[in-house]
Amino acid sequence: MSKLKNIDAGLYRKRRIINLSILAASILTTLFGLFWLVWLLATLFMHGFKYLDLSVFTQPTPPPGESGGLANAIVGSVLITFMGVALGAPVGVLAGTFLSEYAIRSKIAPVIRFVNDVLLSAPSIILGVFIYEIVVVPSGHFSGWAGALALALIALPIIVRTTEDMLKLVPNTVREAACALGAPRWKVTVSIVYRAARAGIFTGILLAVARISGETAPLLFTALNNQFWSTSLNQPVANLPVVIFQFAMSPYEDWQNLAWAGALLITISVLVLNIVVRTFLQAKR
Repeated sequence: MSKLKNIDAGLYRKRRIINLSILAASILTTLFGLFWLVWLLATLFMHGFKYLDLSVFTQPTPPPGESGGLANAIVGSVLITFMGVALGAPVGVLAGTFLSEYAIRSKIAPVIRFVNDVLLSAPSIILGVFIYEIVVVPSGHFSGWAGALALALIALPIIVRTTEDMLKLVPNTVREAACALGAPRWKVTVSIVYRAARAGIFTGILLAVARISGETAPLLFTALNNQFWSTSLNQPVANLPVVIFQFAMSPYEDWQNLAWAGALLITISVLVLNIVVRTFLQAKR
């Protein structure tokens, strides 16, 4: 009996040591990640907050040596991001609906999921080059529409995956009950399944917005930039990511200051969007 107690005590101590070691490693890795996040945010606030004034939101990007702001770039980013989501969200929601509701035994469903996973992991610059070849080169000029298409391709796989997962969380008994009452399949999907999963679907769309709002590489090949006010998507459109890239690489101090202000602005926007997404996820749970 005493030997069994000694074995149990030794096993308990061993498990406790392993548990404490894993807990300590988890805490250290979490603190390591938070350290870089806090350092990044602190650097942006120290360098960018002092240049974030009213002129940033009211004046367009200036030539070197003159005062100005980022108003045209902010408006252009909002337009391109909105159109990218407007193009990608309906296709993504419908594709996710097909995979969840209508392709359970379909042989094409694994192919669609594989292609979606490839798009999800593809570098954004590759998607930008693709849109450059099929849209910019044939049209002969850069445009906001090309930028919106590139962002839509980035948002699409995120929305497809999120929509499929959220719809699968709806119990099958809900569908069976509606079908038992004589409702057609499309009516069940639109009126019942969508309503039950709308918070999760909307969260996926917000997640896609947070993902594409800071993309620079695809816009360099598609929307490029514009130093002047322009809300037409048929021509090059100013946008924050490209303006930040160009101003940060320039030798002019006033442009570099605006780049810091723009970097802080876009980081705060993405951070707020991520917080909103997490809030919706918590509400869904």
